[in-house]
Amino acid sequence: MSTGLIIALVVIGAVLVVAVAALMALRYGRSHGRGDLRKRFGPEYDRAVTRHDGDTKAAERDLARRVARHGDLRIEPLDPDLQERFQARWAAAQERFVDAPREALSEADHLLGEAAEARGFPDSGHYDEQLAALSVHHARHVQGYRHVHRLAHASEHAPGYAPEQPATAGHGTAGDGVSGNGAATEEMRTAMIEARELFQDLVGAGAVGSGTKGSRVK
Repeated sequence: MSTGLIIALVVIGAVLVVAVAALMALRYGRSHGRGDLRKRFGPEYDRAVTRHDGDTKAAERDLARRVARHGDLRIEPLDPDLQERFQARWAAAQERFVDAPREALSEADHLLGEAAEARGFPDSGHYDEQLAALSVHHARHVQGYRHVHRLAHASEHAPGYAPEQPATAGHGTAGDGVSGNGAATEEMRTAMIEARELFQDLVGAGAVGSGTKGSRVK
C-alpha cells in the first residue's frame, strides 16, 4: 500500500470522526436546549407548542427569542407605599366582583399591567411585549393575566359578550339552573383566581426592595 493511499485513508478517517462528533454534539445541544426551555417555561412551553399547532421547533424558536429579548430584564423593587396601594386596589376589585364582575375583571387587567410596569417590565400600553417578558420570568402564572386580559377586552368591545362555554353535562344546560350569564361569571371568577397568582408574584412580600437597586433575573 502506497504512502499516499495510507495518508488519504487516515485523513478520511479523521474527517469521519470529526463529523460524527459534531453530529452528536449538535443532537445533544438540541436535546439539552429543549430540556432547558421546558424546565424554564413549564406549562407555558406546552401552550407555545399548542399555539404553533404542535410544531415543537417553531414553539422553541418563539420561546428562545423571548429569553434572548427579556432574559436580562432588570426587575425593580416596589416602593412600600406603592405596594400597599396596589394591594388595596386588588382587594377592592375582589370585593367589587360580587356586584360588578366585568368592571372588577377590567380593573384586575389594568392592575396587572401597572404592577408589571412598576417592576420594570415593558409598559402596559404594549401588552404583547409585556406578556412575553412576563412569560420569561413568571412562566407558571402568566396564563392568569392572559385569561383576564382576553375576557376584559372581549367585554369592552362587546357589552353583551358572554364567554363561550363547552357543552358538557352539568354546565350551562337548561336543566341545571345555570344561565349563560352565570357561566360567564364563573369563567371570570376563574380568571381572577388565576390572575391573583401573578399579582402576588409582582406585588407580594418579595416585591419590596431593601434599599438595593433592581436585579437582573436570568
